[in-house]
Amino acid sequence: MKACVPLLLAVLCGLAWTAKRDPKEPEPFLELEEDTEEAPASNRYSAPNSCHSRCQEPFDRRRPCHCNARCPEFGNCCKDFESQCGHEGFSRSSDAITGKELQAISETIYRVDTNKAQKEDIILNSQKYISPSETRDQVDHCPEPLFTYVNEKLFSKPTYAAFINLLNNYHRATGHGEHFSAQQLAEQDNFLREVLKTAVMKELYSFLQHQNRYSSEQEFVDDLKNMWFGLYSRGNEEGDSSGFEHVFSGEVKKGKVTGFHNWIRFYLQEKEGLVDYYSYIYDGPWESYPDVLAMQFNWDGYYKEVGSAFIGSSPEFEFALYSLCFIARPGKTCQLSLGGHPLAIKTYSWDKSTYGNGKKYIATAYVESSTR
Repeated sequence: MKACVPLLLAVLCGLAWTAKRDPKEPEPFLELEEDTEEAPASNRYSAPNSCHSRCQEPFDRRRPCHCNARCPEFGNCCKDFESQCGHEGFSRSSDAITGKELQAISETIYRVDTNKAQKEDIILNSQKYISPSETRDQVDHCPEPLFTYVNEKLFSKPTYAAFINLLNNYHRATGHGEHFSAQQLAEQDNFLREVLKTAVMKELYSFLQHQNRYSSEQEFVDDLKNMWFGLYSRGNEEGDSSGFEHVFSGEVKKGKVTGFHNWIRFYLQEKEGLVDYYSYIYDGPWESYPDVLAMQFNWDGYYKEVGSAFIGSSPEFEFALYSLCFIARPGKTCQLSLGGHPLAIKTYSWDKSTYGNGKKYIATAYVESSTR
């Protein structure tokens, strides 16, 4: 069927999709409060269906077609992209990472994650399920903590220990600039060094090198450090946020919890009495770890309406999958496969500032939806 462009046809198409949907299928969940940035006003009045004067223009969802380095991957380039932007050196559609390749590498990463928790390492008490429509009620349906037991011997493993050392290096409120000490900068380097020793990250680097994304491991490490730990401003303070802080440690902006997608951080904060688990709206199909849970909670006075997290995964596993999706599908749904089950990850880039030769920082990354 042709695309439903007129409003009436769009409505009918939406109704048809709803009718075909399996009623037993769980509703997808989204991070409702995540920051997404609109494209800048520059070039807004150039020809909408042409790449003339638009090469390397940031993605703008209002455009009918695009002229950036990633448009060949997504099949949404303007018709004159090659002729207008070929001289820029990024028009090779052969460099695109296919959906099948993403599924294959994600299964490989899943298989080689030997540092993940085993079933006996975690006892989870998920308690009360609520529907997505109830998430705004801010009602604590669960009197008990989410984690009944965690084998903390996991945390002595090098990547876990290096990861945990990073979590107390941030001010959670946006608008307060981050100023890292020499020790804290060394902790960032140590984390990258430890994760790069693992089979998970070795597989990811080998895959991306084969895809012509990196020519050396040092280039890969440098890019990871910039995209994850490079500082930018979400509030009124220069350098008050980073991808790592937002995704793994968590932030508070305008009275709401944003980011905070890591089970280790959740467990440690819950253990200290700073996190109060409220309920969940999705529990993944995996019968071993890592699993996925979408939940509601209060973090020391601030509410998280929808928070998705892997449960029982190693730090390098999450770091690898989020990095993979940010590199391959920035701003898009990244369809992966873990143990034969589909998984969708969504990432956004920070468009207000860049590093290197116009590269983007990670704004956020999270598990986007239930299996469908």
